[in-house]
Amino acid sequence: MLVSIVIPCYYSEKTIRRVVELVMAEFDKNDGYECEFVLVNDGSKDGTFAKIRALGIQYPNVCGVNLMRNFGQHNALMASLSYTNGEFILGMDDDMQTHPSQIFKLIHKIEEGFDVVYGVYPHKKNSPLKNLSSKINEVSSRVMLNRPKDIVSSNFWIISKMVKDEVVKYDSFNPYIDGIFYRVTHNIGNVPVEHFKRESGTSGYTFKKLLNLWLAYWNFSVIPLRISFFLGIFSMATGVLISLLVIINKIIYPDIPVGWSSTLCIMVVLLGLVLMVLGVIGEYLGKIILILNNTPQYIVRETVNAVRRKPAETVCETVNADEK
Repeated sequence: MLVSIVIPCYYSEKTIRRVVELVMAEFDKNDGYECEFVLVNDGSKDGTFAKIRALGIQYPNVCGVNLMRNFGQHNALMASLSYTNGEFILGMDDDMQTHPSQIFKLIHKIEEGFDVVYGVYPHKKNSPLKNLSSKINEVSSRVMLNRPKDIVSSNFWIISKMVKDEVVKYDSFNPYIDGIFYRVTHNIGNVPVEHFKRESGTSGYTFKKLLNLWLAYWNFSVIPLRISFFLGIFSMATGVLISLLVIINKIIYPDIPVGWSSTLCIMVVLLGLVLMVLGVIGEYLGKIILILNNTPQYIVRETVNAVRRKPAETVCETVNADEK
């Protein structure tokens, strides 16, 4: 049983070798399983790809992919899937928080017949900002991405080859990989795993990157447009109701002056709502324009030990280590 380990790497020169070698040690303990690695350097400016290249030279089952710039974690994962050959594909991080010792919990769970399995953290060891963003993402993905109610997603997952073959067909510039999983299948499982502390560095997710990740949900849902539609109806109904109340009040109490303050408040609320709805529509139009302009999902600068599989074919082509 060949399992492909895909790891997006971002400023991980201090940890990536340890991650790879600990994973190999776990597979050595379990007979009947082999592993391969696809390590994608997502625009790191340190020595991350030098470490990946050294691992590729030392271990023939380590494939390295160097991207032209930083495209983002989910884009890097999409790049890595094109180079996998395993019956199962397991995604994990480069910072030891998704620990190699927990890998076979996911493997044994997906062997029960699931298409996708997520590792669930009973106790997370993230920053307060990351925990808050995770909670927002959890609620948003359930509403906007049709995530099954009893499923919790995480950055520690394993999928079957059949799911991978469908996922790599998605070529939009702004992918959200969990959203693609939910589109492909709802045969999803969870398994509890231990969450470890980050061994080196800090999270690469700034507030801006977390916001962009949340906006990637909009690629898979029209819920924001529907919300803006119902907000418009609610606003219109509220405006009609207030107008009727003003008219009735004027009839009953003709001496009461109708002030500009109430009119101004209503105008501010309604104009703010209109601008918000236009912003939602503009976000969708902007994404459409970027797609029509063929904005790339990722661009590969160079590879090591890479054999790339085309999405719609079964024939493999070898990519030289210096190919750009």
